[in-house]
Amino acid sequence: MEVRIGIQDSPREVVFESAAEPDELADQISEAWAANELMTLEDTKGRRILVPTDKIAFIEIGAASPGRVGFGVT
Repeated sequence: MEVRIGIQDSPREVVFESAAEPDELADQISEAWAANELMTLEDTKGRRILVPTDKIAFIEIGAASPGRVGFGVT
């Protein structure tokens, strides 16, 4: 599923694909936000994304990505 995070005072959003379940991801985000600590998330390629919770403007947890059609599909 696609996750988009808006950061205050930043013109770009953090966008990545996650293999986590939406409810599991929402719980992880809520816990980090409540504790006002650095949030650590992982994408489908194993990369870690670190986000300071005090700078979050919004978080959008999307549905599973549909299959892509065309050249360059990996």
